Amino acid sequence: MRGCGPVLAAGRRHSVALRQDGTVVAVGDGRAGECDVDRWEDVIAVAAGNVHTATNTGKSHTIGLRSDGTVLATGWNDDQQCEVGGWRDIAAVAAGWRRTLGVASDGTVLATGRISEGACDVRSWRDIVAVSCGDWHSVGLCEDGSAVAVGNNRRGQCAVGHWRNLTAIAAGYLHTVGLRHDGRVLTTAAPATGAGNVSRWEEVVAVAAGSRHTVGVIASGRVLAVGDNSHGQCDVEGWDNIIAVAAGSAHTLGLCADGALVSAGNSADGRRDVTSWIGLHCPERD
Repeated sequence: MRGCGPVLAAGRRHSVALRQDGTVVAVGDGRAGECDVDRWEDVIAVAAGNVHTATNTGKSHTIGLRSDGTVLATGWNDDQQCEVGGWRDIAAVAAGWRRTLGVASDGTVLATGRISEGACDVRSWRDIVAVSCGDWHSVGLCEDGSAVAVGNNRRGQCAVGHWRNLTAIAAGYLHTVGLRHDGRVLTTAAPATGAGNVSRWEEVVAVAAGSRHTVGVIASGRVLAVGDNSHGQCDVEGWDNIIAVAAGSAHTLGLCADGALVSAGNSADGRRDVTSWIGLHCPERD
């Protein structure tokens, strides 16, 4: 049995969660089939394609990693981002705008989807343990705690080569976030929204990057958020006892230790209709 990966995922207009029994639930805009996960079983990690909020964005896809190392996909497939049926021996997955990444057990990375910006140019990556997708760039966490990135770098979002001692990474629209072993957080290419204002954060144990906001869980179970708050996606100051978070285009999800879900931000399309979800997977804290 593979170790559990992300149990929450937030996309442009939908939300996804993993249940204890390996099934998956999803709510929100399912116009492209991104919420068609009712028959999924034996899943140990989920990912949701995300893209910044704009009038020409909306359709997405959802990815599920199964315990046997195979990968499930549903939703928007115009760039073959759901063509993962032949993938085997996968240990981690990530979904971005029009693409999907998978980390094989040997530390190499597979990619399918849009190639225009170079965000799928990951064949040379080695010793990778986790991946994350921004809109037009992809980031990998190396076994030695360093990071690699490919894709659009016009804002410096791929300038992570000097990062060290990382335990997690997250990619947003135009910025990248890295969590260090000492609980401090790094950002690069943070937008003017303030999504990079994390220098004072301490004792962080998990991070997530939305399109224009950054979220962190601290050891006490409280949650921090900075950046664009135009939809209230950073209104997390009252959250407590949180063990996992996910950040979408304009909404944020939090999983409580008791299995309950909390949310903030844009509620359009039913993307925050998660209060009735029960039996969710609750990963143990380190």
